This record gives sequence, C-alpha cells and structure tokens, in this order.
Amino acid sequence: MRVEAARPAPDMDSTGLSIVDADRTDPLSKCVRDALRFYLENMADHEVKGLYALVMEEVERPLFETVLDHTSGNLSHAAKMLGMTRNTLRKRLGDYGIARER
Repeated sequence: MRVEAARPAPDMDSTGLSIVDADRTDPLSKCVRDALRFYLENMADHEVKGLYALVMEEVERPLFETVLDHTSGNLSHAAKMLGMTRNTLRKRLGDYGIARER
C-alpha cells in the first residue's frame, strides 16, 4: 500500500493523510498504521504536534458522516450503532460542524 500526505481538495479542508493505493482486504488498523508511519517519516526535521487530534478528526468525521448517511440522519439509530448517547453524538457532530439533517 502506498500513502501520501493529503493535499486538500478544493471543497475539503482536510489536512491529514490519504491512502493512495490500498488493498481492499487490508484491515483499517493496517491502513492507519501505514499512513501514520508515512506521515512521521516524511515530517523530516519538522516538529510533530497535535497528532492525536489530527488522527481523531481524520477517523471520526468520516465515521459520523457515514453512519449518519446509513441511518438517513436518524440520530437515535446512529448513536446506537456508534455505542454512544444521542447527546454525545450531537456534541461531536457540533464539534466537527457536521449537519445533523441528511
């Protein structure tokens, strides 16, 4: 698998990593591990700060968006699927600026 630093698309504000060439049979954990290794190896002499927040946003945002799409925007069903309360889900959606209505 090959990963590279993401270049934000014009309509996106992501600053994380993107998988360029992945084997669809790779588990998510391997994709994350490979992306993080690539990111850290390519930081050269730059100080790495805020890595946890970067990774969490790169994973949580698409997780919430995908589950909301899957549940047609039903927060109760989405929260149950995610194993969290509806209030917690609402807060996290607000943190990311994700529209609750789909």
